[in-house]
Amino acid sequence: MTEPRITTPFHAQSTAAEVVAGIDLTGKRAIVTGASSGIGVETARSLASAGAEVTLAVRNLDAGDRTADDISTTTGNKQVLAAPLDLADQTSVAAFVAPWEGPLHILVNNAGVAMTPEMRTPEGWELQFATNYLGHFALALGLYPALAAAGRARVVSLSSNAHRKVPVDFDDIFFRRRPYDRFVAYGQSKTATALFAVEASKRWAGDGITANAVDPGAIETNLGRYLTDEDRANLPGYQYKTAEQGAATSVLVATASQLDGVGGRYFEDCNEALRYTPETPLHGVADHARDPAAAARLWQVSLDMLASSSLG
Repeated sequence: MTEPRITTPFHAQSTAAEVVAGIDLTGKRAIVTGASSGIGVETARSLASAGAEVTLAVRNLDAGDRTADDISTTTGNKQVLAAPLDLADQTSVAAFVAPWEGPLHILVNNAGVAMTPEMRTPEGWELQFATNYLGHFALALGLYPALAAAGRARVVSLSSNAHRKVPVDFDDIFFRRRPYDRFVAYGQSKTATALFAVEASKRWAGDGITANAVDPGAIETNLGRYLTDEDRANLPGYQYKTAEQGAATSVLVATASQLDGVGGRYFEDCNEALRYTPETPLHGVADHARDPAAAARLWQVSLDMLASSSLG
């Protein structure tokens, strides 16, 4: 039996502030990765405005500290701090997780890189997959005890419309045999983030942890810094959102009481996405991003990758 689709009063133009209005997160603790720029800032700001203690997990600590000060000033919430995290560096992920104590109620896996030239981590992992997916996978695993301790924790996994035509290529995830394509690599990493939500919710439901994927929509941020004018000219006719609108779906999935106990789903424009079809190319979630068999396989493959990394 198919679960009913979740709809809300909000939409593509809703802002994060509108979504979180009236919600009290006092006593809750949240981590937002990539929260020193773009929609990450507005995601963190909205959670802080509702009273949560918010940690900004950022590569550039100076920028993170400035952002934390700005959020504290605009919200009046002094429980906003920054901590260093480079998701492409497994040592950095471990160092971020190690000192964490106590429960974690909300984890927003927001950080990402997009359409980069071919770059690899020291392990030889393709950078977009390593950053957008594997780093967040390791982070969530490391924080699992804290999420379980919270009782009803939520993980928000940022995907993208770029996932729709790109399943995970399990035979060559890191482009060691096929020619590197930065758009395919990005799409694959975002399919992986959606599959993470499917399997994490299945594995962790007994601990009260739910995970859902979100597509924030098209927003002009520094995520697009590798796009050329030609690339931009070839993009579909997206309706661009502000950063405040782009953060709305993440904040809704992280906070709405309507989503208590709901996991393994994919949201866009503040509502659960419909199934992707070629007739609606700018919307929907592709079947390969919700495939439970692919989700289970990816989880095991990811564990094996992290194990091989730790072995050195």
